[in-house]
Amino acid sequence: MAAPTKCKDKVLTDVTIEKPVLEPTGALSVETVLSVKHWNEHLFSFRITRPASFRFRSGEFIMIGLKGDNGKPLLRAYSIASPAWDEEIEFLSIKVQDGPLTSKLQKIEPGDQIYLGRKPTGTLVTDALLPGKRLFMLSTGTGLAPFLSLPRDPDVYEFYEQVVVVHSVRRVSDLAFREEMEGKWSEDPLVSEQAAGQFHYVPTVTREEFPNNERIDKLVESGKLFEGIPGVAKFDPETDRIMMCGSMEMIKQFAAYFEEQGFTEGSNAAPGQFVIERAFVG
Repeated sequence: MAAPTKCKDKVLTDVTIEKPVLEPTGALSVETVLSVKHWNEHLFSFRITRPASFRFRSGEFIMIGLKGDNGKPLLRAYSIASPAWDEEIEFLSIKVQDGPLTSKLQKIEPGDQIYLGRKPTGTLVTDALLPGKRLFMLSTGTGLAPFLSLPRDPDVYEFYEQVVVVHSVRRVSDLAFREEMEGKWSEDPLVSEQAAGQFHYVPTVTREEFPNNERIDKLVESGKLFEGIPGVAKFDPETDRIMMCGSMEMIKQFAAYFEEQGFTEGSNAAPGQFVIERAFVG
């Protein structure tokens, strides 16, 4: 037998490891993992095949999963990180070593199978907001995911004059997709021209050296969050629309703040001036 060959942190041998075979159900299709990118030891993204009949609005979430230890589908809700026009579906995930799903999900490789729900839904969509001039997307950690989808949707640049993604993380390596956003989606085939003049990226890192090293609330208070963005250096309910996704603390804090400032929360049934994803908040 040939000696094992080391490749990164894995050992390749001529022994084939059997992968679970997944079967589609009425609520779930079975898709193939196309690529996986590990940003650091606790953050990764991956792309899967997209069924020809699968339709969603940029910013929505869907159930995905793997086969559990009991042989049944083990599912969790994940925001879709790719835009509605993409031929593949992308997700951004943390790695939780003892997490029922993420302990398994973080080990997926191209060619593996994964469950995908058939009914996307959510409130982090433009349909849930009233018309405005500036769209601010406030996120922490993997709450960035839906805000990777929306800025790559051409319709968003028709609805808003300025499109702003604010991403707060602890470490610089947690800034997933930083290069693409700093480049204003210059490689994107559909929005690169519009994003060049309308897209703004505001990253902040709270536990390492970085140009912005304060939490989002402090950037709002100082006005630093609004630097380089046309318009007043504060949130205005007349012109600004807000989406939030991330930590419970951030969402609750800003939901209360926006209500105090005269903003109303929106939904698919009754559009407003700010939205959060209540499915994740509880």
